[in-house]
Amino acid sequence: MTSTKRTAGSSASAKKAAAKVVENLFFSRDESWMRFNQRVLEEAQDETNPLLERVKFLAITASNLDEFVEIRVAGFLQRIEDGYNLAQPPDEGGLTPQERLDGLMERIHLFVMAQYQCWNEQLLPAMQAAKIRVLRWSQLNDAARKQALDFYDNEVDPLLTPVTIDPSHPFPRVLNKALCIGLLLRHKRRGLKAATALGVVTVPRALPRLVPLKSADGSCDFILLHELVESQVERMFRGYEVLSRSAFRVTRNSNLYMQEEESRSVLESVRAELHNRRKGDAVRMEIESSAVEEMVERLRINFELEPEQVFRTDGPVNLSRLMNLYSEVKQPQLKYPAFAAKEFKLSAKSTDIFDELRKRDVMLHHPFDSYKTVEEFIEAGAQDPSVISMKQTLYRTSKDSPIFTALTDAGQSKEVTVVVELMARFDEDSNIRWARELEDAGVGVFHGIFGLKTHCKLSLLVRRDPDGVVRRYAHLGTGNYNPVTARFYTDISLLTSKPELTGEVQKVFNYLTAETESESYKPLLVAPLTLADGLVALVEREAAHAKAGRPASIIAKMNGLLDRRTVEALYAASNAGVEIDLIVRGMCSLRPGLKGVSERIRVRSIVGRFLEHSRIFCFANGGKEEVYCGSADWMPRNLIERCEVVFPVAQPDLHKRLREEILAAYLADNTKARLLRSDGEYERAPKTGAPFSAQNYLMGVADGADEKVPEAAKHEKITTH
Repeated sequence: MTSTKRTAGSSASAKKAAAKVVENLFFSRDESWMRFNQRVLEEAQDETNPLLERVKFLAITASNLDEFVEIRVAGFLQRIEDGYNLAQPPDEGGLTPQERLDGLMERIHLFVMAQYQCWNEQLLPAMQAAKIRVLRWSQLNDAARKQALDFYDNEVDPLLTPVTIDPSHPFPRVLNKALCIGLLLRHKRRGLKAATALGVVTVPRALPRLVPLKSADGSCDFILLHELVESQVERMFRGYEVLSRSAFRVTRNSNLYMQEEESRSVLESVRAELHNRRKGDAVRMEIESSAVEEMVERLRINFELEPEQVFRTDGPVNLSRLMNLYSEVKQPQLKYPAFAAKEFKLSAKSTDIFDELRKRDVMLHHPFDSYKTVEEFIEAGAQDPSVISMKQTLYRTSKDSPIFTALTDAGQSKEVTVVVELMARFDEDSNIRWARELEDAGVGVFHGIFGLKTHCKLSLLVRRDPDGVVRRYAHLGTGNYNPVTARFYTDISLLTSKPELTGEVQKVFNYLTAETESESYKPLLVAPLTLADGLVALVEREAAHAKAGRPASIIAKMNGLLDRRTVEALYAASNAGVEIDLIVRGMCSLRPGLKGVSERIRVRSIVGRFLEHSRIFCFANGGKEEVYCGSADWMPRNLIERCEVVFPVAQPDLHKRLREEILAAYLADNTKARLLRSDGEYERAPKTGAPFSAQNYLMGVADGADEKVPEAAKHEKITTH
């Protein structure tokens, strides 16, 4: 018996040791995400950024955190509730879902404290100095109060529904992320012995959260909408004494849970799930730090939350609404200087875009190159009678998009096929509406393959050219067909008529509409069919080159790196002698700089004026360098759970631009770049030489500047801890 116990104990120790080894090789996804949001917060704290841009960065951190809580934290809670806490094996760090959640919640609380510290200690004083004031009701003078009350009486009061909670009036259904006012009330007629009642007022979502006030001294004054509502609660609850009042907000589980066999159609299923999302289980409650404990507890119990799921805010609940300050305050000196994207021009002898593409491929780097070129390509397809058919994927687009208008117009006279991804997170509502409108316009609308998000960015036009030949023309991209985000997301677009690319794009559309798989999509890599294996094969090819003494290196730019198989291939390549530079904006599970594992791997993240969204992958390939772009990050969801397309850029001038202008600039950045240390923390890139910002350089290139990219510091040393 003793021997058996000793064996079992040894086995358990071995498992723990193995888990520890794995933990040392991979960072936790969620911890890595929190570090990414910390880098965004650092931009809000950075006094070298314009003031209103700093406010904007703070608002972005709040919006990011909302999504993280309603998806990732909610997912942990869901697994624990469903009994996976003990049944599920520990994660890579040897932790159960509950243990991982406990650590994550502690980190989120610390992050929220840092957000409000930034608001109170840095941004508010700086705004005050710039004559921008967000005032409390008690700080308003008589003239400002009159303005605020006029707005309240005319715009706010008609939309309010005060509720007192009692047996006849149950607690109202508080919608996801709706801002509310909680009140502790005592009925005046019943005297001091009367029990306190809970009152709730929902702040109208239809109104701006910041109410502008005219100021005699020229300052730009605002009062928060909930402050205005709070100031008037006595008018709503006549007959009650208001003992306490406080703004609060509840975040709910926003994961979509769909069953294929129970769904009449993807569209109907998503629409039903959106209705459920508004009423999902509460995951977090934010409430002002001034709230009395009795109110906090009554609300917490009502929403069935644990104490750690309650977040006290030392300032306005829902910092994401501060984004309105950016648009409301008309002081351009407090924002980044205006930037105009470079317009594409046809070559001298080209008559139209199709003529141009028969001669050469066109590559655009947004937002430095205008996105109008992509819109005009699709509009040309709709308007040109020689274009016979159009095929298009839509993941996210925007209101009044020229692309959407072009597709609906084309549906009247051409064969038009659109693959709409209904489950583009938090854009589902609008995508459902667009799908309906496209169908009404005569467009063939499909929703891809059930269980796979259609995330690839493809447009295919078939045209009978003047020479009588029917040719295909394609757009392949790394970003969404969204002209709004194209102004501040960095992305790559490739326009081409090369048959070796356009023919494979048509195969991808056949896969999306009929689930017909091809034996090969070369030179494209297509998820979930060929991309995962193809990517690892490219990494392994570099390792083989290194072992043979041939040129071997990898430069890869992406939003996230979490796929374990790919990371392990990169570790093996590093050990084989491949020099690897990774530019990963967000989550990264790879641990660089580990002796005997990742000594030749360097990871940097760039957070700046534009959201780094382009995916570019460069392989030295023994001296025959190859470069790819695409819609996919190196994450399991992209490689397995989505339809993605990665495409080569082979035309020499475009290849050179990607390698020597774009990637070289990001590797040389010593202003906005942060280097990932082996302990998981990030540190600013060393200030070697003159300050250099990749994004500023690329804006200069678009404006015609002749600045050169400085040579990047070779193989920066990674701090180990």
